[in-house]
Amino acid sequence: MRPLHLFIALLMAVSTACDGSKPDAQITASGSPNVYADSEVERSGFEAIRVADPGAPKRRSEHRPNERPLPAFEGRTLAGTQLSISSLIGKRMLLFFFNPEDNGAQTVARAVVDVAKQARRHNFSVVGIGVGSATSRVRELAKKTKMDFPVIDDSNARISNSLRLQTKMLILGADAEGYVTFIHPQFNTEAPNAERTIADRLRESLRIPSTDRVGSGQLLNQPLAPSFEVADIDGRKFKLAELEGQPKVLIFFLHTCPHCHDALTFFKKALAEIPEEKRPVLIGISLQNRPSAIRLALRERELDYFRVLVDAGQEVAQLYGLKGGVPDISLIDAGGRIVHRIQGWREDRDPALMRMYLARIAGEDVPLLLSRKGYTGNDACSVCHEDESATWLFTSHARAYDSLVTHGEERNPECVKCHVVGFDERGGFSIKKPVAHLEGVGCETCHGRGGSHLSPETDEEPDYQKVCLGCHDAEHSLAFDYESFLPHVSHDAIAALTPEERVTHFSGEGRRRDLLPTTATFVGSDACESCHVAEFETWSKSEHALTLRSLKQEKKTADADCLRCHTTGFGRKGGFPSKSRAQSGQDLARVGCESCHGPGSDHIGEDAERFGTIVSLGDKCDSCVILQICGTCHDEANDVNFEFEVQKHIERQRHGTTEPGTGKPLGTSALRLPQYRDRTPLADSSKPAGRSGRNSSL
Repeated sequence: MRPLHLFIALLMAVSTACDGSKPDAQITASGSPNVYADSEVERSGFEAIRVADPGAPKRRSEHRPNERPLPAFEGRTLAGTQLSISSLIGKRMLLFFFNPEDNGAQTVARAVVDVAKQARRHNFSVVGIGVGSATSRVRELAKKTKMDFPVIDDSNARISNSLRLQTKMLILGADAEGYVTFIHPQFNTEAPNAERTIADRLRESLRIPSTDRVGSGQLLNQPLAPSFEVADIDGRKFKLAELEGQPKVLIFFLHTCPHCHDALTFFKKALAEIPEEKRPVLIGISLQNRPSAIRLALRERELDYFRVLVDAGQEVAQLYGLKGGVPDISLIDAGGRIVHRIQGWREDRDPALMRMYLARIAGEDVPLLLSRKGYTGNDACSVCHEDESATWLFTSHARAYDSLVTHGEERNPECVKCHVVGFDERGGFSIKKPVAHLEGVGCETCHGRGGSHLSPETDEEPDYQKVCLGCHDAEHSLAFDYESFLPHVSHDAIAALTPEERVTHFSGEGRRRDLLPTTATFVGSDACESCHVAEFETWSKSEHALTLRSLKQEKKTADADCLRCHTTGFGRKGGFPSKSRAQSGQDLARVGCESCHGPGSDHIGEDAERFGTIVSLGDKCDSCVILQICGTCHDEANDVNFEFEVQKHIERQRHGTTEPGTGKPLGTSALRLPQYRDRTPLADSSKPAGRSGRNSSL
């Protein structure tokens, strides 16, 4: 395929961007950059990614004709192996191009190494590409920074020349299909805590969730605005403490930044509309110490209406944890707390949000500036519904879309429809044109478009259980129970917890429950053989049927912690006795049929209702349901990365002979034996196939 040299070359060639260096380019799924990039970059550098590439191979997704795949290249690693980038397709990637002779290479490398520690847990690969230097220097830096990921030696510049790289360092991110999702072309390695700041930026781009909120258990995260003292462009001293008791707008900006000009133009008008006695004070902090140039730029645009402070050494920026580009805007209430903060400026959304927040910190009535033609998003709801928004951030609903990205399913409509707001509805989330503010299971998913403001029918005893069951159905949520599920998402229930209880509740401790039926009695796998001959034959040769072997080798046949996952029905009625030693020949001393399908006493009786008395899995979502069952034992502690390889494990031991959802036979059992698996079973074509068109069950 044609490489990304045109894209990268244009990106590197643009003029100085809004952060005073090269911009960070965060590309959305539709190929558009995020708000951190300079507008000129949006119109030029990023336009290259939309150029059709007739030589590129066809991808399986039909929704991304205008997006740019990663360039195909390969090289020899420092370990002496050949590595092709195309071999990594199927998992997200982070590619780190670096020149070891660059002054900041070590800082960025350490940040990448830090992030790489989470690669397995969050399903991405990291590859380093050492460019523009001798192999010995590349090897030296890799050893010094403890890179434990593959590093391609490009000391001959074959790769970098083919890509026409014009920067000493570059980090590219790609999704599981190999399409570019973000680009970081340059880093400020001189700033204090640069390594941590860079690592945080990469984690944000990779959608690795922050543990700060859950780790502290604190409901609201409204820090006090750090106090500071600096000079303005006229040399006069300014102390933030002098404005104590007044609402404030603090904006870090560059006088050359178009996004900053747009934001300042907005505030000039919006602040004038607020009564003077309540009006928030606008404080502008320039990241460059060029008084004459700043005055001229602001005067020419009629934006010289506020006091400009200078933070050339970026001490104040460091206090406020400035991560990337500007404008960086904090809205501070009269009590000195930061109630809202944004980075960048989105003309389609920020003006309305800022008007609402300005009214709030000024003590004015908040205008309802909601979308009349579509969904508005949680950020607008949170202006007034602050506590509810804070509790929502603890839930898995808030991270629902990120989980799809981690699993590489953000292009699968069957998955996306229940992980976003307003899927494929007017003004809702669309795979063809995704928008960040509608990612996740948000306010409007449960409360209707615009909540009661635009959907007044939600005020009339809303049936939230019905809403939940729209996604938490039999295919995706095994044994879903609304009453037990509610405390995990209820605003009131979460708010009522102490910080310590929230840490326990949302760290995953104590939340595991039985997904399979609990009232029936276990009968053992031998009882299943007479009717399920082919399934039993396949299972009996699997590792599940031989779990006692590993326990014997490790001399743990009496270890309850091990027996819990190596036997059937451990400690349950009819199951393996909790105080017994596992021995050869014991039917229950293995992971049997009932470990996955539930106890079978209600299924084997002479007059028993066959269908519905045990759990059929062939009509269930692999990732959503089967992983829940498997994951009780194949967890992070015992089987690292299992959740991202569950499909592979399922295919290894698939043994269904009945049609999912009906219990009807697909054909003779023999057709499902290993030697016949490549043949098409005889299915009732009038019945719907399972997920991905399967007509088989587990």
